[in-house]
Amino acid sequence: MAQRAVWLISHEPGTPLCGIVKFSRRYPTVEKRAKVFNGTSYVPVPEDGPFLKALLFELRLLDDEKDFLESRDSCSHINKTSIYGLPVGSEELWPVVAFLKNGMIYACVPLVEQTLSPRPPLISISGISQGFELLFGVQDFLSSGQKNDSELNTKLSQLSDLLLQTCPFGTLLDANLQNSLDNINFASVTHPQKQPAWKTGTYKGKPQVSISITEKVNSMQYDKQEIADTWQVVGVVTCKCDLEGSMPNVTISLSLPTNGSPLQDILVHPCVTSLDSAILTSSSIDAMDDSAFSGPYKFPLTPPLESFNLCYYTSQVPVPPILGFYQVKEEEVQLKIAVNLKLHESVKNSFEFCEAHIPFYNRGPITHVEYKASFGQLEVFREKSLLVWIIGQKFPKSMEISLSGTVTFGAKNHEKQPFDQICIGGTAYLKLHFRILDYTLTGCYVDQHSVQVFASGKPKISTHRKLISSDYYIWNSKAPAPVTYGSLLL
Repeated sequence: MAQRAVWLISHEPGTPLCGIVKFSRRYPTVEKRAKVFNGTSYVPVPEDGPFLKALLFELRLLDDEKDFLESRDSCSHINKTSIYGLPVGSEELWPVVAFLKNGMIYACVPLVEQTLSPRPPLISISGISQGFELLFGVQDFLSSGQKNDSELNTKLSQLSDLLLQTCPFGTLLDANLQNSLDNINFASVTHPQKQPAWKTGTYKGKPQVSISITEKVNSMQYDKQEIADTWQVVGVVTCKCDLEGSMPNVTISLSLPTNGSPLQDILVHPCVTSLDSAILTSSSIDAMDDSAFSGPYKFPLTPPLESFNLCYYTSQVPVPPILGFYQVKEEEVQLKIAVNLKLHESVKNSFEFCEAHIPFYNRGPITHVEYKASFGQLEVFREKSLLVWIIGQKFPKSMEISLSGTVTFGAKNHEKQPFDQICIGGTAYLKLHFRILDYTLTGCYVDQHSVQVFASGKPKISTHRKLISSDYYIWNSKAPAPVTYGSLLL
């Protein structure tokens, strides 16, 4: 008799998902036993997002589910047991114990210690009765003495420790959670909670949580058939949690839109207490396919006092945000240049700034420039042998801009003019510098309503995101490709 997973879901009609997972607990050891017992009929427990959607659909609690469905609503499927089968891809997760009480959905997945095909009689599955006993115990605990949302959040924050006592490894020992809480409180009075060694103090003040997603995009573009262009996104999620208490618990979820690019190579901060294996195994080395894990990416954690990087990730987006063409042709002491830039239609056309830097190495100072720009302004730094094309904050409606011109140089002065061992002869590059606020190339975002905070007081939650160019190079298409991206960074 054991449970594979337990959920508490707040039913919230009118919201995008019609519900929020307030608490979830999985038991990996029980899940391994389920895989052995169920054999070929084994169906894994899905992530919270898909489970939430499937359960609300089955309970007919989605706002847009008004049509009659034979598989769910016919007379032959009248449910009198509060035990359901939920669609998980092409399979069905069964049995799922679930019921709605006072706006809260209580759900669990009992362990079935035999094959599920054909389905065994409910009376033979002892984990079902244990699941009901556990959920009723949780319901009694949450409803007793509850007067407002603050008290509910306090009790939800206590559930994690209570289930360690009352339901270790998914096996119910005591359904009276309040009794277990009293025992824990008595022990805490006798032995006060010890401050962790890595946490130098506690926060006192107004609770608030700030989460920032910063993505940097790298690109090498050659405009050559024999050499493939490369690009990659590297992201970091930075957090600052000002919360009272020695060990507050927070759960932060990263989400992607339907067409978002899956996150890969994820590295997390040591304060993260648990992690789904699908998050850790997603690697950029493996070939991308439709089965790649696309979130939500949940990070339960006990945050430090200072600002910290919750996680790092990479992603292989389908196309670079700006496609470029750069051509340089040398004529005596002059260079003829031609540049074309195109903003991809899927990218937000609103920049904090956008510039193209065109350096000229191993030459004298710039003495004269004649140019024609379809958009923006050109600045000349003569002594630095540098042109800066200031594009501004938006591309035109056509999403394409061009620059052409002739650059004349004076006599070389090796002490003042920039020198580079790579950019010799026709080998030259253009480097893009840009920043877009409130946007990520992968589509990754944090929904404020998905952030769960188990601490005293209701915190203010703020989220930010931005896309920044990092090593974004467009090489002269008339010259041999000088280096790979990796060697350029050495």
